[in-house]
Amino acid sequence: MTKILYLHGFASSADSSKAKVIESFVKKNTSSTKILIPNLNNNIKIAYQQIEEIIKTESPASIIGSSLGGFFGTYFAEKFNFLCVNINPAIPPIDMSEYLGENQNYSTGEKFVIDQDQLNWLGEMNKQIKSLKKHKNFMTLIQSGDEVLDYKLAIEYFSGSQIDVKFGGSHSFEDFESYIPKIQNFLNMH
Repeated sequence: MTKILYLHGFASSADSSKAKVIESFVKKNTSSTKILIPNLNNNIKIAYQQIEEIIKTESPASIIGSSLGGFFGTYFAEKFNFLCVNINPAIPPIDMSEYLGENQNYSTGEKFVIDQDQLNWLGEMNKQIKSLKKHKNFMTLIQSGDEVLDYKLAIEYFSGSQIDVKFGGSHSFEDFESYIPKIQNFLNMH
């Protein structure tokens, strides 16, 4: 059984629309693939520890990450030599200082705090993946209409890897379903 770890974005949850689409596809169309979709903690440092623990206990073969989940996906794919599909990913040097203080999870409504300790943690992660080393392990799906992240920076960061850019769209990544065959092929999902 091949396991794939799906990492949702900042202030989101396992109930995100992309997570549901990929989960449904895996259940209906694969026989030897299992998708792991954890609810990541809103605290960046705790989410990191949570992902690391899942990797140790579940041994996934690959990661799919969206936005901040793409940043985490890139970090862990580089660390453990995983295949990784990123969807409108955050890239280093990620700066989340605008979220310092109280925030609200878009999906659950839960209130949470981002403090300087978490930003420092991100800073350390930034240093470790300042530039991509294992280009062949990445497929990055980008929409130029992303209103949160600058798509050109992601293209530059992931140059040398497989990149699919759609002009238009949004940060939530419109028409995600149509990209599933590409993801299935890249991650060798059966």
